[in-house]
Amino acid sequence: MESLRSHRLLVVTGKGGVGKTAVAAALGDSLAAMMPPKRVLVIEVDPRDNLHQMLGTPPSGGGIVEAAPNLFVQNLRARRVVDAIVRERLKIDLLSKRVIASPVYEHFTEGAPGLKEVAILGHALRRLEGIGGQGFDLVILDAPATGHGVSLLDAPRLLSEVIEKGPFGELGRRLAEFVADPADCGVVVVTSAEEMPVQEALELRATLAERLDRAPELLVVNGLYPEVAKGDRELWRRRRRLNEAELARLDAAWEGPRALLPLLPLDRGPALIEALAGALHRSLSEVPS
Repeated sequence: MESLRSHRLLVVTGKGGVGKTAVAAALGDSLAAMMPPKRVLVIEVDPRDNLHQMLGTPPSGGGIVEAAPNLFVQNLRARRVVDAIVRERLKIDLLSKRVIASPVYEHFTEGAPGLKEVAILGHALRRLEGIGGQGFDLVILDAPATGHGVSLLDAPRLLSEVIEKGPFGELGRRLAEFVADPADCGVVVVTSAEEMPVQEALELRATLAERLDRAPELLVVNGLYPEVAKGDRELWRRRRRLNEAELARLDAAWEGPRALLPLLPLDRGPALIEALAGALHRSLSEVPS
């Protein structure tokens, strides 16, 4: 946990359905409690807007909402960020509206490779620098699922190669340097101890090394069935054996810190996030430094 709070941006990714948003919220809850008076912002890019339910806040509606002392959440739409950059650069409201409403702009925003991903990362960087709004000391980005998560991290490099000039080319180059620096930007991979999520986590690690020459800072294995006790039902035993087989596979193939989180009998909401944050802190305190 000490090493995680030294970063300025933490990108949380993993296969869909493994509890990525819950882990991002638990990280935010835990780190905000460890870092007062520093401010932590958790950004979600999923249009289903689940994060506010996890932390017990009203829907953000695209704004920044306080969830706890020093902890804030925001549901972000990439297209709105791109539109905001255009308005900021053109400065004249009528001209901005005409540009944003034009078919050429529509094709550009939908077709330019990596543009929306760069807009998301650019928004995170602006919040860290306090440009055009509130400033924060740490941003945790609940990123898209595995393959898209890698694409998000690689997008600045790709965009800066395609668009060499102008505000988006300049932003792409700056973000490429920021993402490539493991002291600034950390990657947290979330998985469950099941065959396909573990396989995707291992492939993500390999892809990060190949395309970005870097490794994740942390692997979180979420939703582990508890140790089998006498009298437990056979289904419970089988799920635990499956978990243990996949943990053994990770032992053999994954280098670096790991946190293990239990399956908890709690509904989605602040009680679940508080329990996960405590389990995360305890698990990471057992990781050798």
